[in-house]
Amino acid sequence: MEKWTPKHEAPEPLEGPVVATITGGTILWFVLFLVQLPFYGWYDDHGHTWWLWCCLTGGGLGLIGVWYVRARDAAIKRDAAARAGAGSAGAGSADAGR
Repeated sequence: MEKWTPKHEAPEPLEGPVVATITGGTILWFVLFLVQLPFYGWYDDHGHTWWLWCCLTGGGLGLIGVWYVRARDAAIKRDAAARAGAGSAGAGSADAGR
């Protein structure tokens, strides 16, 4: 059996409002948890309490995700600023030699 190799180059990854997307999803998980909380008795009677804990876990993991994407976004901006600073510093030193 021959190994499959792609015939075209992979597209660039999409960059969008990642922090806002993750924050919105996290808020949604917490809202779902709070909406279901008054019905805990019904969920317990029918063996569906995992629905509540799934929403709470999603919110908790979402908080980790918000922390991660904010740190990633800050690192990308720092790198872009460093590259821009290095590019302008290199052009300035070339002009100074003339």
